[in-house]
Amino acid sequence: MSLATKTENYISEEEYLQGELISDIKHEYINGYVYAMVGASIKHNRISRNVLYGLENSLRQKKSSCETFSSDMKVKISVESSSFFYPDVMVVCDTNHDDNYFQNSPVIIVEVLSKSTRKNDKTLKKQAYFKIPSLEEYVIIDQDYCEIEVFRKTNDWKSSLYFIGDEITFESIDTTLSVESIYYRVENEDMTDFLKEKETTMENENQKTLNEGNT
Repeated sequence: MSLATKTENYISEEEYLQGELISDIKHEYINGYVYAMVGASIKHNRISRNVLYGLENSLRQKKSSCETFSSDMKVKISVESSSFFYPDVMVVCDTNHDDNYFQNSPVIIVEVLSKSTRKNDKTLKKQAYFKIPSLEEYVIIDQDYCEIEVFRKTNDWKSSLYFIGDEITFESIDTTLSVESIYYRVENEDMTDFLKEKETTMENENQKTLNEGNT
């Protein structure tokens, strides 16, 4: 999701949370100021869905107590002051029972980049997320290219890059997803080229098998 209009007046955390319960649109809350959010593209939604389903299916198979949350669930970050964001995907292993509308102990946060969110996701949000004690992995996914950046606490928050054909292991929940599965049905140049190459390879292998059978 993208940040849009910033409110002019400072409001309290309580006012923000009450307002979100009755608002028709979602807002993020940063140091006392509220930012309205705008909708996301089809590519953005497909990537978010693919990650959510991939992680959730793995957690169910493992019968894990961890669970996934979509962009309708807020995360609360309390440092010097409170902020609330709506990550595209979260994995939480210690669910917040004090409030039904936000989580405060995610182990994984995923953000899908767009032109309007790229800067915030890579700067303001990244630095805020790193301050969450429970967080183990922060994942940034580009929707226009098959490029995924993963920051891990175990690696001092240094990033690792993944591209089409690679697999990503989410160490905090012992789950591996392919980059291809994350970009399933996403139309961008990288994915188009990869699928064409994959189709050509399969045709060549089938033809080779057919030729061997005729000899």
